[in-house]
Amino acid sequence: MSQEPDDPAEPTRGGAPDVPPPGAGRDRPDRVLFGIVAAIAVLVVVALGVVFLRGEPQLLDESTPAGVVQRYSKAVIDSDTAAADAYLTDNARSRCANYYGGAQASRVVLISTTERGGTATVKVSIVHSAEAGPFGPSEYAEEGVLGLVKAGGKWMINELPYSLQTCAGGMLKK
Repeated sequence: MSQEPDDPAEPTRGGAPDVPPPGAGRDRPDRVLFGIVAAIAVLVVVALGVVFLRGEPQLLDESTPAGVVQRYSKAVIDSDTAAADAYLTDNARSRCANYYGGAQASRVVLISTTERGGTATVKVSIVHSAEAGPFGPSEYAEEGVLGLVKAGGKWMINELPYSLQTCAGGMLKK
């Protein structure tokens, strides 16, 4: 007589179905879960590395209009009015008489540069950040145009937007 193979759904000796012992078959899901957690940890470490190690933006050549505006903007954002003042013409400095506050930019992004002989215009996006608001921190951007002139072989800022204005030793009106 031939005997048929055991059906796993049928009860075996004593009428109880075969039940795997506790922990049997769990090795595979534990390894998969460990792999997912390890992958997430690696992504977090890489993201933190990118954020903390990206460094400062590359400085443009100071002999170009964009390089002058970059250095001026950095000085304004860093509240270094003496350094910022070094990039301004007397005409731009004379505007301190009508100046009513501190620089308002938190970030400046280059859009375009146009040179025409001894003059140049640099268009930038000026980003303003506000820490408080009904929905938390916010920011907005405006476009600004800086006019530069070549004086003594160097580019100097002659006209600038109010939100990038800063004054070193000028008469501030409050």
